[in-house]
Amino acid sequence: MPPILEARNISKRFEGTQALHGASFSLEPGEVHALMGENGAGKSTLSKILAGVCIPDEGEIFIDGAKVTIDHPLRAQQLGIAMVFQELDLFPQLTVAENMAIANPATREGAIVRKRELSDWCEGYLHQVALNVRPDTFLRDLSVGQIQRVAIARALSLKSRVVLLDEPTSSLTDDGVESLFELIARLKSQGVAFVYVSHKMAEVGRIADRITVLRDGKVVGTKPASELSTDELITMMAGRKLDRSQRPQRTISNDVVLKVLNLRTNFLSNINFELHSGEVLGIAGLVGAGRSELGAALFGLRKELEGEMVFDGKFFHPQSPAGAIRRGLCLLPEDRKSQGVFPQMSVRENASIAVLHRLRLGRFGNEAKEVDALQDRLAVSAKPDALISTLSGGNQQKVIFARWLLAGPRVLFLDEPTRGIDVNTKEQMYGIIDNFTAQGKGVILVSSELPELWRCCDRILVLHEGRQAGIVTPKESTQEDVLRLATGTHIAART
Repeated sequence: MPPILEARNISKRFEGTQALHGASFSLEPGEVHALMGENGAGKSTLSKILAGVCIPDEGEIFIDGAKVTIDHPLRAQQLGIAMVFQELDLFPQLTVAENMAIANPATREGAIVRKRELSDWCEGYLHQVALNVRPDTFLRDLSVGQIQRVAIARALSLKSRVVLLDEPTSSLTDDGVESLFELIARLKSQGVAFVYVSHKMAEVGRIADRITVLRDGKVVGTKPASELSTDELITMMAGRKLDRSQRPQRTISNDVVLKVLNLRTNFLSNINFELHSGEVLGIAGLVGAGRSELGAALFGLRKELEGEMVFDGKFFHPQSPAGAIRRGLCLLPEDRKSQGVFPQMSVRENASIAVLHRLRLGRFGNEAKEVDALQDRLAVSAKPDALISTLSGGNQQKVIFARWLLAGPRVLFLDEPTRGIDVNTKEQMYGIIDNFTAQGKGVILVSSELPELWRCCDRILVLHEGRQAGIVTPKESTQEDVLRLATGTHIAART
């Protein structure tokens, strides 16, 4: 019996970069086949070619043994292939139901939209992905994690035989991941096959049947997941052994960089904390707990605030992001695609855009020199004049890091900075955080990965439904303590 999907000798080049070089891959019915590799290895490019988003320069694709041409996403859908992108491609100005129905052959198209019928149709798929929102909810009102579930629900509604998942759990909490895995297992039993792109080692070990590793656009090898240890997998990905760092011993000053008293927004209430010089303060909580809302409030994106904030001993109430940047607080957003990068601008322009006024005045020297020096320091593997949209997710994230380091902030608010990033790039970013705090500055780090919070943070503030559930220290607490606070279990235990 032939594979349900096979790619042979696929090559693709972007603006002088060889993204894929003779890559081959096969997928069996009812299989979860993981694609792994460092950022820029070619995983997402191969997935996009299979989904009809990119057209290969060379190579062949077969469905059930028959050669096919996939030159458009609609053609891929007709062949039973759907893709859920890491950088979500849905429409924020439309409702959940409209996003699921648009260009979907499973729904009836016409001049009259039967909203009730449309809602009834999509509710079953929303239930499958454990998303408890009304179908008439606008996508712009959902969190990134919720939007990701909508994308998965849409893929299921297409009755696809092959589902390509590009970092599907990057914005999901542990309960959301378990729900997704249960769903995948159920669909596998029905013969649905999955191409699973992820950087999370433990996750891939649990869910994948086989793993194909790419490096520099070439396939290094394909092995059963049960035969690959984490160390072996990392060596295949990086071509070398990786030394994982531990949380350094930090010198945390008594000086308070940022003090927040009784902060309240339309969603948050009674938030109180201090960030000290040289400290990393973690922010934990489930999807929708208010983690990104806190960053928006501190960065001047929420004007209706109550409470008191003090930054370096002075009253702090930014009315705009520009005001926050001037005071020395910068935000790296969770959704880099819609909130972080300018896709039609170059790497250099994306890095320098926050400090152009200073560069023009000559206070920081030449723009090219400043940006290129940071690019080398952060190991951004791209030419400064290349469009940032051609970079891998990890390299885009490094460019945004470079932007804020150029701005010379006193405090960095990092919202899921390693989402969808390979293990080697994660270590590089941990080093950036460590170096930043070693200069006596402060970091607020939002992460859905508890091991990451334990690696990076000195204290962890836990949010539950917009309220502060508590502050813990990794040395004196366990990850289970954080989960109890994040889920509100500690409240039930007291009542």
